[in-house]
Amino acid sequence: MTSSNLQIASGPLARHITRQAVIRYGAREIIVGGGAPVVVQSMTNTDTADAIGTAIQVKELARAGSELVRITVNTPEAAAAVPAIREQLDKMDIDVPLVGDFHYNGHTLLNDYPDCARALSKYRINPGNVGQGAKRDTQFAQMIEVACKYDKPVRIGVNWGSLDQSLLARIMDENAQRAAPWTAQAVMYEALVTSAIENAHRAEELGLASDKIILSCKVSGVQDLIAVYRELARRCDYPLHLGLTEAGMGSKGIVASTAALSVLLQEGIGDTIRISLTPEPGGDRTREVIVGQEILQTMGLRKFAPMVIACPGCGRTTSTVFQELADSIQTYLRDQMPLWKKQYPGVESMNVAVMGCIVNGPGESKHANIGISLPGTGESPAAPVFVDGKKSVTLRGERIAEEFQALVFDYVRTRYAKEVSTI
Repeated sequence: MTSSNLQIASGPLARHITRQAVIRYGAREIIVGGGAPVVVQSMTNTDTADAIGTAIQVKELARAGSELVRITVNTPEAAAAVPAIREQLDKMDIDVPLVGDFHYNGHTLLNDYPDCARALSKYRINPGNVGQGAKRDTQFAQMIEVACKYDKPVRIGVNWGSLDQSLLARIMDENAQRAAPWTAQAVMYEALVTSAIENAHRAEELGLASDKIILSCKVSGVQDLIAVYRELARRCDYPLHLGLTEAGMGSKGIVASTAALSVLLQEGIGDTIRISLTPEPGGDRTREVIVGQEILQTMGLRKFAPMVIACPGCGRTTSTVFQELADSIQTYLRDQMPLWKKQYPGVESMNVAVMGCIVNGPGESKHANIGISLPGTGESPAAPVFVDGKKSVTLRGERIAEEFQALVFDYVRTRYAKEVSTI
């Protein structure tokens, strides 16, 4: 390939231009759309009626980096608990906005429990689950009226597992009249996009401001999600929430979410994201937050925490020392971020290298802000440390891990300390 044919990608394509929505709680404002940074959100899996348990999980998700946290509001007991959850979060100094997830009976709960409606910062409404027949329009309108009354933004979240059947039937009838009918898949795509946009327009007709509306069209297939959101972005300028509706467990869920969202984000589509991972039994719910952050950070869209660069290992690295050090440093950096992001602005852009042998170790360490090249099998038992591209010190002995961690902290404290005004 000649240099004249080489195209250098400078980053993601221009963002899909959307309106801007603002989600508030107290002094905290989360801006969605309008070119603002892509927002990471998550959802609890506790029984919302358990106010203490739910507040604890919201705190964990928020401290992991979730900028919005959605909670299920499905029963009178859950609705009654929402103000108590908000109160508990305030006591813990957690100002993350709460999003209420409503299905089937949201119109009743929002009207019967006004303290719940006020405590939430945003409502999520699934237009396929607001009622059937004549009740549908009335119950949808009741929810929008509450949102208008309390000045709350709304995500109109369509899901292909609970699509409005009357709308789907209408589109199928229209398709049957075409000279060249669409495939069943294309009909489904059209029904999802049409449902989202028509309900957004209906909400505006009911008085909800256009800058209070966010849309989503959730599916569980990667190619389906890409196709639906490309069409949705083409036909509207509402902010868009991205995510597979059921990504799955473990590596499958992570890979599927990364594959789907990366394509859309690279095309400038998407203003908020959620990684809907099925947790392992007893697993940590915050994993979905970390995966979402890492997708955005590895794509160069946002920075959340220092990145650890580590080699995969090979026959030259039969020792597990570098693996253990990489894991401990990565955990250490993430654990420090709630404090460091306040004390050391810019630290989230730092790169740390933990390498396992002489082949790429020194070179990768020089490219990082701070890096260590551990000895491979048969190499001299010495570990040079590089700071900003230059060799700083060589570590030896049994305490390399502790000594390197101390060097990392010293680098952070020196490089990213806030400048104190002397005026």
